[in-house]
Amino acid sequence: MKVVLQKVLSASCEVDNNITGRIDEGFMLLVGFTHTDDMENVKKMAYKIANARVYADELGKINKSIFDCGGKILSISQFTLYADTKKGHRPSFTDALPGDKAVVLYKAFNEELRQTYGIVVEEGIFGADMKISLVNDGPTTIIYEN
Repeated sequence: MKVVLQKVLSASCEVDNNITGRIDEGFMLLVGFTHTDDMENVKKMAYKIANARVYADELGKINKSIFDCGGKILSISQFTLYADTKKGHRPSFTDALPGDKAVVLYKAFNEELRQTYGIVVEEGIFGADMKISLVNDGPTTIIYEN
């Protein structure tokens, strides 16, 4: 499982000219799965994201989590995180988990963040052609993998 976390001042997802998710301050997550991922990976990753200390404290030290700033999450499914670009010019996506299995883990990941950690999570539409807008804060972009 891979998650690209971007700390944002705002982010939104649009599908067919309709906003499917929008947040102000928080995290915009790109979420991808591979063949070895399961519910254990989902729970571990949700814990990592919920407890990620990427906000500055009163002394300017990166020491606060999303809980400390009351942030929200925009979660976007992103199978292209598992693109293999070692050969040729066209990426291979054989390392990405097929959509019918990935959607189950994606939904479970979002629910874990909501139910276990109480974070507001907005979503894109799994498998859709999404238009993502964001204002990166920092910029802070961190890649998590387990």
